[in-house]
Amino acid sequence: MPTDARQIRSRKALNAALLALLEERSFDQLTIREITARAGTGYATFFRHYPDKEALLNDIATDEIANLLAMTVPVLYQTNSYESTMALCRYVAEHSRLWSALLTGGAAAIVRDEFIRQARALVEEARTGPDWLPSDLGVVHGTGSTFDILAWWLGQENDLSAEDVATILHRLVIAPLIGDKVEKRAATQ
Repeated sequence: MPTDARQIRSRKALNAALLALLEERSFDQLTIREITARAGTGYATFFRHYPDKEALLNDIATDEIANLLAMTVPVLYQTNSYESTMALCRYVAEHSRLWSALLTGGAAAIVRDEFIRQARALVEEARTGPDWLPSDLGVVHGTGSTFDILAWWLGQENDLSAEDVATILHRLVIAPLIGDKVEKRAATQ
């Protein structure tokens, strides 16, 4: 990570530019020239920080995954896990262009690995799930399945709401892994 103030500003500008552009178009449609123009940086500056636009997306993914997990994982252990699942799905829905690029774009495999890596680090000390299930396998399965369900949701032309997907995700993945038998549904359902 850069420590020079100018380098930090350039990286932040490139990150913000990509996030803004993702609100307008899909990742595959964006060019490095468009990203640098929006960031107000030079084309060569981009390559001092990143080898390609996928690396920039990965940089953003690392931060976004950390934000998402920091928001949802602690709630899993403190309150009803359905509420945590709902928070996760609402966050992804509110940032659907970004998460669509992260989960279904060209860097999906990298993002998936980062998602699992960060989840492992967060739940390393917490022991949840059935005794017969190795903790690390539970994390890999839970995180990987969550990734796959969210990617499926964002890649479909469907009318599923965040609440619908939260119910599916909770029933298929979260509740079985942590043994939560109570599903608090939203008042509208």
